[in-house]
Amino acid sequence: MKDILLIPNIKIHNANALSSPYTIGFPAMTAWLGFMHALQRKLAPTEFEHIKFTGIIVSCLDMNLHTYKGNNDYISSIVASSNPLDKSGKRPSFIEEARCDLEVSLAIECDMDFIGDNRFTDYIDSTLHTMKIASGDLMSFKPCRLLEVDNSQPRELTKYLMPGFCLVSRQELMKKEMEQGSDAIDAILTYLKTTTDIEIDENHHVKKSQAYKKEKGWIVPIAVGYQGISELGNITNSRDSKTPHRFAESIITLGEFKMPYHFETIDEMIWRYQEYHNDDLYLCHNNFLINNHLSTNEESKL
Repeated sequence: MKDILLIPNIKIHNANALSSPYTIGFPAMTAWLGFMHALQRKLAPTEFEHIKFTGIIVSCLDMNLHTYKGNNDYISSIVASSNPLDKSGKRPSFIEEARCDLEVSLAIECDMDFIGDNRFTDYIDSTLHTMKIASGDLMSFKPCRLLEVDNSQPRELTKYLMPGFCLVSRQELMKKEMEQGSDAIDAILTYLKTTTDIEIDENHHVKKSQAYKKEKGWIVPIAVGYQGISELGNITNSRDSKTPHRFAESIITLGEFKMPYHFETIDEMIWRYQEYHNDDLYLCHNNFLINNHLSTNEESKL
C-alpha cells in the first residue's frame, strides 16, 4: 500500500515555461520535484518532521503558454511582461522569460506512520499559500487529502487525476535512436518532427497526402536534470557558503503525456530523485522507463 498526499486542481500563474535553453512549454520535472522538496523542508520544524516525501505525480489539466503567433507569422513570439522604466524613462534591458498559466493535480508519495489525521492536511493547506511552484504563484487549489492506495490498483488514485495528462519518461526512444548512430539532438528531432508523404498525379496536383510521426502518442522534449561541467568548489557571495557549487547544464530527453487510465501501476507515474553516483549527473527518473526496459527484455527472450 502507498500513502498519497493528493493536492487537486492547483491553479498556477506565471510559471516558468523555459524549462531548458532549447525547449519551451511545460515546466521541467526538476521544478515539480523542487516544490516537493521545498514542502518537505516546511515540515522540519513541526510535529510532522518524521514524514518523508519520496516521489511526485503531475497531472496537467490545463495550460496556457504566453506566446503569440500572427496570421502570417512562421514562429511564435513570447508575450513578455513590461518592466518598470529606468531613471532615464526608458525600458531597461532584460532577458525574455517564457511564462505559462496552468492547472495541475499533484499526488505526492509519502513515507508516514499514520493516515487520516486532519492536522497534517490542514497544515499543508495553510502552507501552500506561502509557496511557489516553478516560480509561479499559486492562485487557488482544492483542499488536499490523504489516500491509502494499492500500487497495483491505480484506479483508486487516477480517478482524482482525470481528465488530465501525466508526464512520463520515454528516454528509451532516444537511447534506441542513438545506438543507431544519431546524436542527441537528431534523436530528439526524429521523434518530434512530422513527416508528410505526398502522392502527385500526372498533372502535378496533390493526389494524396498523409502526415505521421515515427512514434504514436504525445511525445515532447523534457528537462530531467543537470550535468556538472565544472569542478565542485566555493563561490564568493553565494547564498549558501557551506554547500559546494559548480556550473551545470540542462539534460534533455523525451517524455510522453498519457492519460492516467493507461497505467497499470502507480509506480509508472511517479517521478523521483535518482541517487547520485559521482558521475556529475543530477537527475530525476520515472519508473515508466524501467518497466518499458523490462518488457522489452522479456519479449526478446521469447
